[in-house]
Amino acid sequence: MHDIRCIVSACGSLDNSLYRVGVVDFCSGSIVGVCYGRNADDLPTPDKVAQLVKLHNIKYLRIYDSNIQVLKAFANTGVELMVGVPNSDLLAFSQFQSNADSWLKNNILPNYPATKITYITVGLEVTESHDNASALVVPAMHNVLIALKKVGLHKRIKVSSAHSLGILSRSFPPSAGAFNSSHAFFLKPMLEFLAENQSPFMIDLYPYYAFRDSPKKISLDYALFQSSSEVIDPNTGLLYTNMFDAQIDALYFALMALNFKTIKVMVTETGWPSKGSPKERAATPDNAQTYNTNLIRHVINGTGTPAKPGEELDVYIFSLFNENRKPGLESERNWGLFYPDKTSVYNLDFTGKGVIDMTNRSNDTNSNRTTWCIASSKASELDLQSAIDWACGPGNVDCSAIQPSQPCFEPDNLVSHASFAFNSYYQQNGATDVACSFGGNGATVDKDPSYDNCIYLTARGINKTATSNTTALADASRLERSECSWIPGFFLMTLISFIINRGYVFGASL
Repeated sequence: MHDIRCIVSACGSLDNSLYRVGVVDFCSGSIVGVCYGRNADDLPTPDKVAQLVKLHNIKYLRIYDSNIQVLKAFANTGVELMVGVPNSDLLAFSQFQSNADSWLKNNILPNYPATKITYITVGLEVTESHDNASALVVPAMHNVLIALKKVGLHKRIKVSSAHSLGILSRSFPPSAGAFNSSHAFFLKPMLEFLAENQSPFMIDLYPYYAFRDSPKKISLDYALFQSSSEVIDPNTGLLYTNMFDAQIDALYFALMALNFKTIKVMVTETGWPSKGSPKERAATPDNAQTYNTNLIRHVINGTGTPAKPGEELDVYIFSLFNENRKPGLESERNWGLFYPDKTSVYNLDFTGKGVIDMTNRSNDTNSNRTTWCIASSKASELDLQSAIDWACGPGNVDCSAIQPSQPCFEPDNLVSHASFAFNSYYQQNGATDVACSFGGNGATVDKDPSYDNCIYLTARGINKTATSNTTALADASRLERSECSWIPGFFLMTLISFIINRGYVFGASL
């Protein structure tokens, strides 16, 4: 299972504010989050990760420890963090209150509230560990809660613990969901703790594993939210079209069987790998994109589950990056939405409206219409500055035209400068909707925003420059997932012309 995972939420609001990674507020109270695991030796520094997260308007993030560098990197970003107490710390936390107090004083309080911390997960899938961590988790949770109460944060930061579906002895049919009796010694006090403190029961769900291990019993479409048939629970008559709902309801029924009907469920990990070993044929980018897109749509629509229609459900997608140091089969290292170089593994639509095809726009009835990408006037200055920094840096946009004394410097404001940078990235990356997203801060227009000597690029005229002496640098790294040096203008224009004539478009990262 995943030893280091993270979560992000993506949602939008009617007033055009930022997408909340993890949940869409304008549709329901649910959130969709993303996990930031760090079991790798090639990941960007935390400050670069914070820039990436801000660019894509990820508003909810889960980390698996309380790393000081990470906490500092997300200060004043608006991103809400779920931090973790690793299993290795459970003994110390459970034995002495002073250990929990010191941890809170040294790790959390120096960064709070600049860094928004909303949850503390004490222990990770303790029933899967082999070091008797289950007996330690509830005492550790109590001591963390007491530490929070001492500083008056117990109502602002919720304490819980994340579990695998293995905590259930039965999960099908959903109405027969039951907790494993071998965990009863710590389950009852833990559930009492959650109910008393209005904390959620956190569960890690992976339909992928169920399908991988039982492909003859479970259809791929059922695991991917694409089944046209229904599975009927013989005890309740409830109809299930996807495994995710069935697993959630199995947990609800298990909770109800113990008379814990008020505890809400939160999915702290779920996702699909984009690559696997030869025996893991379902681990593909297409399936990962399909699962996560359908999952987001399902959560945003606010439909709930058959047993809990309309029930809010917070979900965190695993994970932000591929992690090259994770042990096990090939799939374990390929759950990320992004490669370590911050390019997208596949296109993922966080709005719940569906996947945007980035590979072929030739059949689009509006494909001959020229469009430009500009910055939204409602975007905050912080978000615009972060987007400009990314576009002019990792996005490989030539931003010399918006420097002092250059043609696009005036008017000297963030909206104008961001519009130029957004459009350059948009045109260099296929002029697709995703390439103009910038986390909801970009907007396409069909009126040329060029003015005076400030010329905005177009996809057809991408070999033209924004000024007479600057050449736009296309982000060729997205073709090979590797970094490239500055390419001479003549060669670049020749390459672009060749690619366009062959019918290809550049891919844009989310």
